[in-house]
Amino acid sequence: MDTQQDIKELLATMVGGEETRDAMFADTDSLEQGTKRLQDLLGQVPQTAIGDENFHSLFITTAGDMRVILLMIARSLAAMRRYNTEQPDATLVAEAASLYAPLAHKLGLYQVKTELEDLSLKYSEHDVYYHIAHELNQKKRERDAYIAKFVKTIDDRLQQTGLRYHIKQRTKSIHSIWQKMQKQHVDVDGVFDLFALRIILDSPHEREHADCWQVFSIITDMYTSNPKRMRDWLSKPKSNGYESLHITVLGPDERWVEVQIRTERMDDIAEHGLAAHWRYKGIKSTEGGIEAWLSNIRTALETGDKEPVTGLVEDEVFVFTPRGDLFRLAMGATVLDFAYAIHTQVGNHCTGAKIGNKNVTLRHKLQSGDHVEIQTSSNQSPKQDWLGIVTTGRARAKIRQSLKEAEAGQTTLAKELLERKMKNRKVEYSEPTLMHTIKRLGFKVVTDFYRAIAEEKIDINHVLETYQAQQRRERIFRSVRRTCILRRAAPSLARSLRKCW
Repeated sequence: MDTQQDIKELLATMVGGEETRDAMFADTDSLEQGTKRLQDLLGQVPQTAIGDENFHSLFITTAGDMRVILLMIARSLAAMRRYNTEQPDATLVAEAASLYAPLAHKLGLYQVKTELEDLSLKYSEHDVYYHIAHELNQKKRERDAYIAKFVKTIDDRLQQTGLRYHIKQRTKSIHSIWQKMQKQHVDVDGVFDLFALRIILDSPHEREHADCWQVFSIITDMYTSNPKRMRDWLSKPKSNGYESLHITVLGPDERWVEVQIRTERMDDIAEHGLAAHWRYKGIKSTEGGIEAWLSNIRTALETGDKEPVTGLVEDEVFVFTPRGDLFRLAMGATVLDFAYAIHTQVGNHCTGAKIGNKNVTLRHKLQSGDHVEIQTSSNQSPKQDWLGIVTTGRARAKIRQSLKEAEAGQTTLAKELLERKMKNRKVEYSEPTLMHTIKRLGFKVVTDFYRAIAEEKIDINHVLETYQAQQRRERIFRSVRRTCILRRAAPSLARSLRKCW
């Protein structure tokens, strides 16, 4: 098949028909600009980065128009199909597995996702792929006989309910089996759930949930279920519209079998993703409908199967280290924020950065796609005004911690210096006398006094002179008190002396 024709057919499948496809992808110029931006981005990062979730977010942000994402997925699959007759490109194979398959999964395009993964495995791990395929083919007759036996038991029981339904079975994809083999450290024979049954109900909309839960109850009454493998996407559907109940039960001969329960409508959405989801909502291929559809695509891509935790992607920037490591930061983050995101010590000694061939300051605000080389110096240390430069909570907390530690260190050093000077001059140390001295020098907080010594803002010789003067006052005061004879006069005299010192 011609590659362009293959892409057109894939896009029609993704968006729910040729009419919608033609309406959505009419503006070819802007779409080509978007694909060029993404291709340029892919050329700037190492292969190890493209599977990172942060890079997926950057990829979506760079695309801007969500139709570009759909087009790139379709192009990737068309290229992978073409490799059946051509030598595969290792870079494109890696992108298909690590980038486009996960994006297709988020959109609910499970058939596209499965085909991308299987073809990627076929070209990247040729021997593994054909080993699994051979093992599956060898056991096909045995597997089909087991499934037929299992299905008949369930079918006999469900027929008694009066529900309208049909049962489909599918063998897990080769890529999925390979992942299970790696995770469980077993060969194909050791993977216990090689296939799944799908019970699809023909139920009116108002009866969908009730009928699904009825079948769930019947199946779990017949067979022991594994509660850890139960998935309820009925009560809370995925962001791409996916709804289903998944259970794994211990079938005949002590073999685990996955059973999926859904309705015809749910199955259509599961097979065709967001296109079917919006079709059931009555969205047509009008301009407003397309905008709503694309908005839902963005939501699905940004949140996946999880609740959003960091808001919209436009509120973030994605920047790279020189090695290609990708970091996600809040919009408005500076070079100093990035330095602290890498490591506390990198932040503490940061003097600036180089972006491209340009040197920038600590205050420079980062843009998505920047490749940032942090510059450091062993003589650099956190400053109080750095708190006004950073925007992220992590950086602010690390700066405060470093300032506090530095202050504690200064206090200790200044105290040791003062005590050493006193010892050299044979001056007796007294804590109360020192506290009076600090007050006389104009300091209300002891740590401010020691910081002033450490930063040489006050002459330590002046401190010692003031301290010794205070000692002399206290000696005079004590001497006068001892020589006071008149009991009544002594207190008033003491009060007068206190005013003097």
